[in-house]
Amino acid sequence: MQGQAQQQAYDRGITIFSPDGRLYQVEYAREAVKRGSASIGVRTQGGVVLAVDKHTRSPLMERTSVEKLHKADDHIGIASAGHVADARQLIDFARRQSQINRLRYDEPIGVETLTKEVTDHIQQYTQVGGARPFGVALIIGGIENGVPRLYETDPSGTPYEWKALAVGADRGEIQDYLESNYSEEMDLDGGVDLALSALGTVNDDELSAKGVGVATVDVESEQFRMLDDDEVEGYLDELDLLEGEESDEPEE
Repeated sequence: MQGQAQQQAYDRGITIFSPDGRLYQVEYAREAVKRGSASIGVRTQGGVVLAVDKHTRSPLMERTSVEKLHKADDHIGIASAGHVADARQLIDFARRQSQINRLRYDEPIGVETLTKEVTDHIQQYTQVGGARPFGVALIIGGIENGVPRLYETDPSGTPYEWKALAVGADRGEIQDYLESNYSEEMDLDGGVDLALSALGTVNDDELSAKGVGVATVDVESEQFRMLDDDEVEGYLDELDLLEGEESDEPEE
């Protein structure tokens, strides 16, 4: 009982390290990320791909209100997993930093610079009393000086650079698939195929164009672009991942 009471004391103290060097509130924030639907980022020679699982709680819900893919700047996109409200706060912060950089220096902000601005902001909420850590992880991808870059932000405020990654639910299974099938020589279309195939592994290999979101930032145009439903459906059809395409006959 004494040990349990001691642990609860460290749970309540957001800014206090436990005797074994842990910040429990940050670890709980990571658990909140795991409860969010999956988001995937893939870096290719042709650019960056972001793909997200957009589950809706009800068929009556407008799916455009499910915000998991965001444009931070013309050349940078962000995908999120975890608490949507926390993600929106960080997206707004990232957009402000991008605009400030353009006004101050008359040039687009670097992907690495923006990521570190965001993670510095996140880190402040791990050492300030009266606040809590952000319960969200972001995938920040874009083009910097003609080179694709892909980063992850952690609730602790630590940035990581990746070739391909997943955040949110089923991260372990999706990450295993990415590690087994990723190739540094793949083009942008190959990156979209890989991201959608990885999502399919945790959805019984059945996806719908309305249930996923895909965005790209290609090297040539350096422009963030959301794929429309018809484009996504085309990719899913080619990959044999389109929901319900195998059995057209009515069930008895």
